[in-house]
Amino acid sequence: MSIKGRVAITGRPGVGKTTLIERILATGDLDAGGMLTREIRVCGRRVGFAVVDVATGTEGVLAHVHRTHGPKVGRYTVDVDALERVGIAAIRAALRRKRLVVIDEIAPMELCSEAFVPSVEEALASGCALLVATHANADHPIAHRVRQELELYRVKLGNRDRLADEIVGAVRGQPPSRR
Repeated sequence: MSIKGRVAITGRPGVGKTTLIERILATGDLDAGGMLTREIRVCGRRVGFAVVDVATGTEGVLAHVHRTHGPKVGRYTVDVDALERVGIAAIRAALRRKRLVVIDEIAPMELCSEAFVPSVEEALASGCALLVATHANADHPIAHRVRQELELYRVKLGNRDRLADEIVGAVRGQPPSRR
């Protein structure tokens, strides 16, 4: 199957961007790689975020409330090494294999790594299909660029459940009339 589309999704924190990406990937016929960020919950409370390699399932702790060394974003301390070792390595591996490149997400935690923006720029410069999530309030040039250059979908509570099929069509490069 040919994958051609270059899609960005944006929305507020907690609206379901990662869940939407997981639903898109669950269709099973997209040859995807790259990184996801998932919440880490203990007793129903969010205590951190994991970074996951989409292709291999390898995980690292991106940020945690009990971590003591690293940059702070809100109440979380970011593990830049885990982001680079798992997330950025996964993006670059997907680019080498010409897969659909997933980048979840361009947000303050990921921007703590000096290597993150160049990896996103590599993805943008590639001929690969892209599925990139951006934090709605990310005020960084790379987030602005992604929202301007890629086909943009705004995720809201009211539309997130129906967007998966539409975005799968966009990632496959299907024209809107066929979606």
